[in-house]
Order: sequence, then structure tokens, then C-alpha cells
Amino acid sequence: MKILVIGSGGREHALSWQLAQSPRVQTVYVAPGNGGTALSDQLKNVPLTDTDALIAFARDEKIAYTIVGPEAPLAAGIVDAFQSAGLKIFGPTQAAAQLESSKDYAKEFLVRHNIPTAAYQTFTDPAQAKAHITAEGAPIVVKADGLAAGKGVVVASSVQEACDAVDQMLGDGSLGAAGARVVIEECLLGEEASFIVMCDGQHVLPLATSQDHKRLNDNDEGPNTGGMGAYSPAPVITPALHNRIMREIINPTMAGMTRDGIPYAGFLYAGLMIGEGPDATRSLKVLEFNCRMGDPETQPIMMRIKSDLTEVFDLAIAGRLDEADIEWDRRTALGVVMAASGYPAQARTGDVISRLPDNTDECVIFHAGTKLEDGILKTSGGRVLCVTVLADSVKRAQAAAYSAISQTHFDGQQYRRDIGWRAVAGKTS
Repeated sequence: MKILVIGSGGREHALSWQLAQSPRVQTVYVAPGNGGTALSDQLKNVPLTDTDALIAFARDEKIAYTIVGPEAPLAAGIVDAFQSAGLKIFGPTQAAAQLESSKDYAKEFLVRHNIPTAAYQTFTDPAQAKAHITAEGAPIVVKADGLAAGKGVVVASSVQEACDAVDQMLGDGSLGAAGARVVIEECLLGEEASFIVMCDGQHVLPLATSQDHKRLNDNDEGPNTGGMGAYSPAPVITPALHNRIMREIINPTMAGMTRDGIPYAGFLYAGLMIGEGPDATRSLKVLEFNCRMGDPETQPIMMRIKSDLTEVFDLAIAGRLDEADIEWDRRTALGVVMAASGYPAQARTGDVISRLPDNTDECVIFHAGTKLEDGILKTSGGRVLCVTVLADSVKRAQAAAYSAISQTHFDGQQYRRDIGWRAVAGKTS
């Protein structure tokens, strides 16, 4: 069979890499792919991003099914277009993808369906937004309403920082349509975790738990990013909490979408804030929804899959996800993101990646912001690589990942040196 994966990031590299392990697969095409997928013997890049061209390619190549990685094509309605063309595709429709493409839509949905989340208000006028911030005080969270490539959330520690974020989002137009409205939320305290599931419109299959690291620098300091590393499983999500998340958040979300006439199919990522206390009474609140797998959470999650993932997608697309199961490697998978100079504010591109360790069964270098130019691998985005390893413990995974990083080089590289610190410290609250 032939499979098409749409996207160019680390998430898409990891998904494609895992799918290519299946003996059922002839070719995994990645559109448009990146430097890492270009270098892989198992994968083939397709330099297409236009929806009509992708539909024509899927028809011509008799693609079994297509998987959409990033949020932008989902928000633009690529799933609707493929389905109208009679082609199999995994992902939410444009209407369902509003759970990610509009923060205001998602918050209104959560409140209307009694799913726990932070208190919020939405503004289009900067003066009104600033007045609300001044009244509420800090810390406070300012979010651009639309898609902002991981740059639309500011956790402000002061009123001035929050007001500056409003000016940047509503005032200077740097975020375009994404910043036409801002959502201002109370700042929740606790421990964040990522809970990702596959959905087919009726049934839900939870994936392995994970936890990412949003801040740029060690000790969770510095600006928010798209994610500087992740590990799986996340010890904070105990079996008891897992059951509560399904019962209190995921299942009500699926039921709410169905009641709203928008059955949800595709990946759903719930970013959660977990409060302190015993598992039975710890607060659970939704920070955000993503309508795709997280990045960099996908990389360690894919490393832990022992099943044939192509069979899981077969069942998901057929609406039979209740028959699916995934066998997980019991070891810890941990990924450290290596980012470009200047990230996240203004990432420098074009640096030559002069050293890379060889991939092994326990260590894979997933590419994100890379390109192959005249046979030379160069940086092409903010988050460049995710060095991902499997090991018997978080500490051993850390040691292996940072050993591999020491064998990797491009000018200006930056990375955190404490990925997985919560698990090592035994902190679950």
C-alpha cells in the first residue's frame, strides 16, 4: 500500500517513519517533507502543498489513505476536499478543526458543554482588553484567537507584559488574522500534560501519555515556544487520572461535538493543567485543544509503538476504532529539540548541519526545520531536530539523548539540558 502524509515538521517525520516500519507499506510519501525525510530510504518527498494538486497526486498514485499532520491545512478544509473527491483521509473537517483554529470557539464550546477550563473573556478592542487585564492583575494569559504557529500564547507575569502582548496581537498586525481577537484567561497553576487520542466520529483510542516542555530555557524559564522537548509516558497521569480525563474531558468533548452536529474524527490533543492533591480530587482543566498530534510529543510516542500503525489507521478511517489496540514499548522515550539561533523570536536559517549521529533502534534523529540543498543539509526553521531515544528509565534516556546531541552540530544551535526533569525529580504535583 501507499500512504501520503501531509506536512514538513518533526511530527510528520516521526509519523512517516513509524508507518514505514509496516511490511504492508510500499511507499510513504511526505508532502512536502523536509531534509530528513529526503535523506530516508523509506520515505519519498513530494513537493506539493496545494490541495487540488495533492488530490490529483493521491488519485494518480492510488494512495490508500492520507494523514494530515499540521493544523493549517486542517483549518483550510483539506479533509472536506479529499472526502468530496472520494478519497480516504484521516483528520477533522474544517468545522471540527475550529477547536484549534479559534481559541474563542474552543472556550465557548468548553463552557457550554460543562468541560472544565480556565475562566476567560474575548476582546477585539485593545483598550477594553487592557482594562480587563488591569482589573484582573497578573499572572494572566493572553492568547491570539487564531493559528499563530506556536507564537500566539503569552503567560504574562506582570500587567505590563500582558498589555504589551495585547498591543502585539491586536495592534501591530504581526499575527495577521490570527490576532484579530484575543482571549484573556486566568493563569492556572499545576503541572501540564499532553493527552492525545485518535477519534473516528464515534469511538476513541487513547495514545500513550506524554509531557512536553514549552519554555525555551532550563527550569521552565524564558519565552513560550512550540515545544523544546517531550517524554512518554508521563508519570503525572496515573491510571486513576487517565480514567478521569477520559470521563470528564475526552468523552464529553466527543459527545458535545456530536450534539453540535460536528462529529469529530482525527487526532485530538488536549493540553491539560493538573492541580495538586490526591488523584480523585486533583483539578483537571483544559488549557487548549489541538486538532492534530503534538510536536514534539509525537516523536517519543511514535518511538514507543510496537504495533502496525497502518492497521490502526485502517480501522480509524473505517469508523471501527473500537476494534483497534496499540502495543506500547514499556521503556521511556525522550526527545530533545535542537532549535536554531534566534528561536522563537526570529530564527536564523541556512546554517549547515555538519554532524549527525547515525540512527539506531534506540535513537532516531527526527527532522523538522531542515532542507537538503544541493546535497547539503541546512537549517530551514526554528525547531530544527528532535533527538529521540528509548531507554529503561528517564535518567538513562536523558543520558542517551544528550550523548547523541554531543555528536550533532550546526552553528547557533540551542537546546534545553533538563528535558524530563519532572519525572526524574519524582514530581507528580
